[in-house]
Amino acid sequence: MGWLSPSAVTRRRARVLLAAVFLLVLGLYGLGVQIVSSQGLYIRASYLSGELPFDPKSPEWEKATPMVLPLSGQIVTRPTLPDPTIKGLTVRSLHNGTELVFLLEWQDPTKNDRLTPGTFRDGAALAFPLGDAPAFFCMGQLDHYLNIWHWKADWQTDIERRKASEAERKAKSAEGEVRRFEVIPRRASSVEDLLGGGFSTLTSKRGQGTVQGNALWEQGRWRVVFKRPMETRDPDNDATFGPGRMQTIAFAVWNGENKERNGQKAIAPWLQLMLDPIPPEAKQG
Repeated sequence: MGWLSPSAVTRRRARVLLAAVFLLVLGLYGLGVQIVSSQGLYIRASYLSGELPFDPKSPEWEKATPMVLPLSGQIVTRPTLPDPTIKGLTVRSLHNGTELVFLLEWQDPTKNDRLTPGTFRDGAALAFPLGDAPAFFCMGQLDHYLNIWHWKADWQTDIERRKASEAERKAKSAEGEVRRFEVIPRRASSVEDLLGGGFSTLTSKRGQGTVQGNALWEQGRWRVVFKRPMETRDPDNDATFGPGRMQTIAFAVWNGENKERNGQKAIAPWLQLMLDPIPPEAKQG
């Protein structure tokens, strides 16, 4: 075999890489998976009559169109994360005219659901601009606020532990046994509903619990569900949705094992969320 010049080796590697990417895209397309860049197309919230899925493994999620989003590091403000460990995010969305749900999935070999000194939690967030004016996708800006839904793995575990503890208490009370005392934070939801109007302005909203979360970590993969009523009593501070309408949306993911927190996160900046209109036959029914 003859000796190849550096430029020839580079061209050969480029051809091999291009062929690999082509085969990957072809395979995903064959499976019905749409692929978009963070600057591309839109995420579709498909219409589904009846009750929406809240279980991360519900077969009803197969009725939603999956979108695979590439994630990049947050490098706009400190603390930055130039090279995130989470590289991609799959998003699905459904609505039934009264409620809206999202399913976020990503690969993560470790489950980090504790927040203690020196340890950090896994997390994910959705961000929506308030009003029609554009806003900075990280934390918004003055007079251009964001509504941010921040799911936290430790909050999810708190809710699950409290449910298990309540079940144990009832069982032991019925048997006349003494139950072990354990302090578990009471959470209205595993999702914190927030407002952001610029760096260092993130504020937890009053009346938590409107946005609900549910999650499952299994075989190195997180599946996280967000759920909220379409209508809101506070349109000035809540993201607004409607059948047949579009809404701008951004995403963020934190890997606690990599000590990611605050601005150190993987992101997919502004995309468009398109909610299917309600079919005429559904309106007649």
